[in-house]
Amino acid sequence: MMNQISELTEEISQSLIEWRRDFHTYAESGWVEFRTASIVASKLSSWGYDVSVGREVVDEQSRMGVPDEAALEQHKQRALSQGGHQEWIDQMAGGFTGVVGVLNTGRPGPTIGLRFDMDALDIQESSDGSHRPLQEGFFSLNENMMHACGHDAHTAIGLGAASVLSNMKDQLNGCYKLIFQPSEEGVRGAKSMVNAGVVDDVDIFIAMHIGLGAELGEFICSDLGFLATTKFDVTFTGKAAHAGANPEEGNNALLAAATATLNMHAISSHSQGSSRINVGVFQAGSGRNIIPNKAFLKVETRGETTEVNEYMCKRAFTIIQSASDMYDVTSSIKLTGEAKTVKPSTELLSFLRNQARSVTEIHTIKGVFQSGGSEDATYMMSRVQEKGGQAAYVVFGTPLAAGHHNEKFDIDEKVMPIAVKTLINCITNINGKFHF
Repeated sequence: MMNQISELTEEISQSLIEWRRDFHTYAESGWVEFRTASIVASKLSSWGYDVSVGREVVDEQSRMGVPDEAALEQHKQRALSQGGHQEWIDQMAGGFTGVVGVLNTGRPGPTIGLRFDMDALDIQESSDGSHRPLQEGFFSLNENMMHACGHDAHTAIGLGAASVLSNMKDQLNGCYKLIFQPSEEGVRGAKSMVNAGVVDDVDIFIAMHIGLGAELGEFICSDLGFLATTKFDVTFTGKAAHAGANPEEGNNALLAAATATLNMHAISSHSQGSSRINVGVFQAGSGRNIIPNKAFLKVETRGETTEVNEYMCKRAFTIIQSASDMYDVTSSIKLTGEAKTVKPSTELLSFLRNQARSVTEIHTIKGVFQSGGSEDATYMMSRVQEKGGQAAYVVFGTPLAAGHHNEKFDIDEKVMPIAVKTLINCITNINGKFHF
């Protein structure tokens, strides 16, 4: 079967590049991936998948960090003008940009889920003449949206996997569920798909990423040590006053925010694991002679375990309230993203490592790796495990032109067929290897 997988992957190798560059050109950030998702849905449908989109696969109440209605409508119209498929986009109105394609072979076997994230980052792509996407004509046309993490390649890999599976359907058993997730950046999207029941029937679940410091031909199959995280915005509201004539009549929101910022960064560490906190955005004030009546913070906490992150979050919220009280201002906190920690299934990791050895392009398999980041695929992994299934997260190495989330980020596109070939080889050999 490996020979057939290799041949089918080789047949779409140029398509992988074209898909990836198309998604890169029309990069779309979280909850506005209308064009990307519509193209994915259209292709899956044409290949014989049972496709579900929109509210069928995204729970409205569980979404986090969703743009306002005006922005969603603006991006929907932009996506249509850039070649999106209206029949699918109409079903995604309001930012419900998830897509799930199911290939049911009609023969007994496990349900295997693969997750691919689709969103870009809110970053302006480099216009430096040495930047390859600019040189070769696939520079992002959408202002302040760029695939600076590799999700364009992830989406292309997902389509590649879907194409190969559809061509092998007559030889396969069980059910294959391909999950194309919106809004992974900021860990905002997976929870809503989990709460919509997308992975409730999945026996084996695999999520993947490219890069992360690994070399081309390296396959990372381990506990990546994803940190639990909470993202939130804080708004302080005080009272403006003349800074010279009547300063005592004002309530200084800027000072409350500054006090909160300094004290959040002084939260004690926890004995049960490492922790992080960062105030990444601080906006306040309108003029040098005005007591600021508004201040705004963007904050994130992280923890080695979900419990450590909850400790960080609780302490941060207490500090915010205390700083508000000190300066007689009010504060409000809005949750914008969240992810937990999870341990991958050791039996599945072992199986995946063994299967990867038969992929000639993979020369190194690593079972130890620490990412230092966070990933909301952990919600999907946890739910699958809670239901008695097995879950893993894998990484395919590639050289990077610059680090993840950098305006000069780019990849070696050779990683895409390697990922397709490896994933398909793994999931088509699962039948009968696990008991549920």
